[in-house]
Amino acid sequence: MHLLALNPTDSVTEGFLPAAARLGLAVTLLTDQPEAHERAYGRQDHAFPALDIVPCDVRDFAEVISRIAADGRPRAVFTNSDHLQTQAALAAEYFGLPGKDWRAALRTKNKAELRRALAAAGPDAADPAWSADPVWSAELATGQEPATLAGLDAPYPCVVKPREGVASEDVVLVADADELVRRCVEIRARRPGAALVVEEFLDGELRTLETLGDGRTLHVLGGFRTELSPPPHFIEERLHLLPAPPPQPHTDQVLAQLRALGVGFGVCHTEYVVQGDRARLIEVNYRAIGDQCDLVLAELLGIPLFEYVLRTHLGEPLPDDLGARTDGRVRMEYVLADRAGRLASAPPASVTERDGVRLDYRPLRGVGEEHPLHRTNRDFLGVLRATGTDQGRIDAAVAQFLAAHRWEIV
Repeated sequence: MHLLALNPTDSVTEGFLPAAARLGLAVTLLTDQPEAHERAYGRQDHAFPALDIVPCDVRDFAEVISRIAADGRPRAVFTNSDHLQTQAALAAEYFGLPGKDWRAALRTKNKAELRRALAAAGPDAADPAWSADPVWSAELATGQEPATLAGLDAPYPCVVKPREGVASEDVVLVADADELVRRCVEIRARRPGAALVVEEFLDGELRTLETLGDGRTLHVLGGFRTELSPPPHFIEERLHLLPAPPPQPHTDQVLAQLRALGVGFGVCHTEYVVQGDRARLIEVNYRAIGDQCDLVLAELLGIPLFEYVLRTHLGEPLPDDLGARTDGRVRMEYVLADRAGRLASAPPASVTERDGVRLDYRPLRGVGEEHPLHRTNRDFLGVLRATGTDQGRIDAAVAQFLAAHRWEIV
């Protein structure tokens, strides 16, 4: 299997590579950051003996195809990177392998194209009474000056974000035209020439829907309720797993919009806002949910989730029933830096279990490290994974853990 990656991630290190090893797959990892992967996988300990790390300009699909072709006939091409879905899909199609439709991969990554595609969608074939609920949006293309947005007839307050952005980086709520232009200038200073999207602000409860498909069957794995930091920024502070089955009518509406976008192969993480009986899409990430939520989801569902994902890319059909548990509950609590500086003290990694609640705390920043304030998930100091079957006990255990520990930045 050929796996495309940029920087190392927990999803690949703890999820997909171990799953590939359990499936007996030799993995060729194509990356533009080979040294980082060598360090992450502890090659000195031969943690993944069937892993070959190969330098490659993975953002260039032609280079990806050329490098794979040099190895001979590939068995599968896969990536869990937000940035590389289109490249992996094009490579899979070139070699006649199972994979995502590259058009769907592109239109979900490109937020302006996603809005155009949903606006153009007619009634859903599975539910003719329903049609897509368009979200107002406008695009500041590469080469266009932010000043051109001054006269934009936008529904303020609105949100500005990079067209191909991830992890809420440079996503900000703006109050009026002057702030919109100013924020765009600031983002362009950090991202020269970047295309931006201005969108209607969708106020309401933020949820996710996690799906897995093989092009024939589309399974709903579950969903999370997400709590964000106060505006103007949008940083995930905690997530709660929604009890199964997923809430209706919102789940069916999200699935209809995914069908309109052509999404249905492999794993997908979709974010939407609940407004009454409407589910309005924020974004579609055509990969597994990150920040360790996918690892917890596999554990709670009690299924070989990462193996299932890889099997779809090997051309194997998914079972009609995944056999997932439905009684598990989880709270993902992210400890955020509130200012720039050096992390002077923080609790170490720990795993405890009491009263049916398992607490797994993992530091994400080492004591002594100094960082600026990013206002994204790069500000996470650590993540607390609290799992069990009783939400009340989970919440109480999280509160006790947070009260008992300190994170000091100087």
